[in-house]
Amino acid sequence: MAATIRIPTPLRKLTNEQETVEVESATVGAAIDELEGKFPGIKERLVSEDGEVRRFVNVYVNEEDIRFLESQATPLKDGDDVSIIPAIAGG
Repeated sequence: MAATIRIPTPLRKLTNEQETVEVESATVGAAIDELEGKFPGIKERLVSEDGEVRRFVNVYVNEEDIRFLESQATPLKDGDDVSIIPAIAGG
C-alpha cells in the first residue's frame, strides 16, 4: 500500500534532498512515524509535543486537508498523494 509524500523544500535537508518519499503506511499518523524512522528529526518538525500536527503545518491527502478528514487517523491507500505544506506568514 504505497503512498507518495511530497516533502516541502524547507524539510528536504532532512530527507537527503528527496522531493518525494514512498511510504507503506495505513494512516497519515503511521506515515509520519515511518518518515521519522527513515529520516530522524522530521517528526518533531511536523508534530507538536502533544502529538497533534503543528498549527503551521498543513497536510493534505489527495488535496483534502486532513483537519477536515480524520486528522492523523486519515486512512491511506495505494496511490494516495500526501502533501506537507508549511504555512507561510508575513507582511
